[in-house]
Amino acid sequence: MTNGLRVLAVDDVPPALDELCSLLREAPEVAEVVAAGDALNALKMLQSSHFDAVFLDISMPGLDGLELASLLARLNEPPVIVFVTAHDGHAVAAYGIGAVDYLLKPVRAERLSAALSKVVRMAGNQGDEPRPAPDAMSALPVESGGRTRYVRRDDVQFVEAHGDYVRLHTKSGVHVTRMPISRLEEYWEGTGFTRVHRGFLLAVDAVLELRSDTTGGLLAHTEAGDVPVSRRHARDLRDRLLAAAQRGELGRGGRP
Repeated sequence: MTNGLRVLAVDDVPPALDELCSLLREAPEVAEVVAAGDALNALKMLQSSHFDAVFLDISMPGLDGLELASLLARLNEPPVIVFVTAHDGHAVAAYGIGAVDYLLKPVRAERLSAALSKVVRMAGNQGDEPRPAPDAMSALPVESGGRTRYVRRDDVQFVEAHGDYVRLHTKSGVHVTRMPISRLEEYWEGTGFTRVHRGFLLAVDAVLELRSDTTGGLLAHTEAGDVPVSRRHARDLRDRLLAAAQRGELGRGGRP
């Protein structure tokens, strides 16, 4: 921090986000406030820019605030985390992650001021160089029966779109998580996944062979099942498969 804090505010409820941003902009310690409507967009911003602090809601769809904070804590110089939530039941977990404060909605000006004082002390005189971002999408949270587990990207052989959800196909089974496939494609491009159909992402090194279906269409065969390949994506996939084969990376299946 040099001439005031640069703060990222994250909340999936627009009125709550607007109110939080307004309060932060009125604070003399804050030089700039940037808003993010969900944790995934927040991660994208943190990949390309420096923030001294993140004021973060907890209950959000997809990646929630606790999960985001856990990822940020792995950075060499993580931003200071302050949780802003309507629920008091996550305080122990929040402080365990390393948050400096835990504000309950509606946020009172004096509590925000106290939190910002802590942030200023923690931020100190950190430099303004961009920080390396965590590989946020290397695992995805999957909720089932009131429990949350994590599916590693390296275990996923292909992804199938299902409305606002995706089905993650692995050798051990199929896991469902709330996220549009277009959003997941943004984060997994460059990690060995490619779009082969409007409804499918495919891990190139999971392909064992290409097959024809009964109508002459193209299928990519993996240990987790067959994936349809549209005509517009067929040439690109063949090129990727050839390059992977030449590197000795094709058909590893388990993707350890």
